[in-house]
Amino acid sequence: MRQKSSNRGILILALVTVIATCLTPMVATAEPALHRIRVATITTTDLASVERDYGRWLKYMVRERGKISKSLAQSWGAPAIAGQRYILLSPSGSPDVFIRAIEQRDLPAHKPLTTWGWNAIEIIVDDPNAVYSSLRDSPFKVIGEPAQLSGYPSIRAFQVLGPSNEVIYLTAETGDRSKSILPPPQSDIDRIFIMVVAGPDIDALLAFYSSKFALQSGSPRQRPVGVLRRAQGLGDDSTFPLTTGRLVQRGNLIEFDGYPAATTARPQRAGELPPAIASSSFAVRNFEGLVLDWITPPTVHPGLAYAGKRAATVRGPAGELIELIEESTE
Repeated sequence: MRQKSSNRGILILALVTVIATCLTPMVATAEPALHRIRVATITTTDLASVERDYGRWLKYMVRERGKISKSLAQSWGAPAIAGQRYILLSPSGSPDVFIRAIEQRDLPAHKPLTTWGWNAIEIIVDDPNAVYSSLRDSPFKVIGEPAQLSGYPSIRAFQVLGPSNEVIYLTAETGDRSKSILPPPQSDIDRIFIMVVAGPDIDALLAFYSSKFALQSGSPRQRPVGVLRRAQGLGDDSTFPLTTGRLVQRGNLIEFDGYPAATTARPQRAGELPPAIASSSFAVRNFEGLVLDWITPPTVHPGLAYAGKRAATVRGPAGELIELIEESTE
């Protein structure tokens, strides 16, 4: 019991870093280009199981189903997935913030939290204890039990591993939500509010997101994050540099994790998307003033996620796919 309690305490230090960063005053600067999280894309070998499991256990509803267009696949640098089936899911409280699952026939082996790129999706919930109880016998494997954040006792979180090796954090404000930095949930299990990206050089990550998107972040802090240490087989004294950057919309953040030199790029077959969390999509006002090395030029893609607006994708310094979707052309 003592070791279990210790692991729980260490596990939530990563989220403590997120909250501490949000409360740190920052010098006034230009508004970030990234307004809010729109889509987290995962890959799977069994689309039917994702639809079943997310629908039954997370209450995420299918909003659209179809096949990936040739132009969209090319925009991700993944032409081989053109024609592959996908579903777009979202919660009742935030129907326009999606998890997109794309079926790929044979994904390379991948151990969660050990490679670079998008490594976790964080979702706001109303009652983490109730959600935890409902998931205990589900395909979502608990990797960190519910616990209050040290120093922020009103915030409670736990972590699970999804059926396609995607890591999901489930977090709630249990105190006065009108004063919280977290977005208020609009349903029992609501929308994504943090995407977590990891790389071997956290300074390179921060420099890229700052220079390209005017994203301001706190200074990285060394934290002994138990969930990362255990996944990577490291000793009890191992620490990881972490920090976050704020998007425009309340509570929307990117968490940046620095991984040790022994970690590697995520395995990926030529022309396909990487396994687990393949990309993150963010809303921007428009593309004016953005100087980026697009995989293909901004264009309108079919589908509900794009709503008739242009989108384009770039690769970040850790190999992560960053898709930008216009919300306005003004």
